[in-house]
Amino acid sequence: MGTLVNVPKNGNLANVNSGLTFPTWSNWIDSFFTNDLPSVFTSNFNTGMTLPKVNIRETSDAYFVDMAVPGLKKSDFHIDLDNQLLSISTEVKEENEHKEDNYTRREFGYSSFKRTFTLPESVDDGKIDAKYVDGILSIHLPKKEEARQKPARTIKIS
Repeated sequence: MGTLVNVPKNGNLANVNSGLTFPTWSNWIDSFFTNDLPSVFTSNFNTGMTLPKVNIRETSDAYFVDMAVPGLKKSDFHIDLDNQLLSISTEVKEENEHKEDNYTRREFGYSSFKRTFTLPESVDDGKIDAKYVDGILSIHLPKKEEARQKPARTIKIS
């Protein structure tokens, strides 16, 4: 006859006789997505470019998005705003060909990324601007006047 298996409330399967604990389906899925994936899954094949890191900060007047993307030109970027969806993307293709008497060497590469952010309603989308300096793409997202924090003040009692 087989061994009875205890199923406690936490969902882990524990074999009573062996003392072993088996992971639940959800724990296995969680560990799959939290483990580091091999670089072949996280970078573009030819260039090694990974998804750029982004810093987002908020002040009383605006939001700032800074993206580290060295080695590109500002003409490589496409920044689109569709309703409240801000998309930042780039696509770079490179081809080199070198011919000599008895051989031809042809190399090509391709890299791209796209990051998308949902903007809060408080952003004044008519005043968004961007600049690219020293490998950092900076996007300034000013807040609407009514959304800006007002300084604290004291109210006199009459």
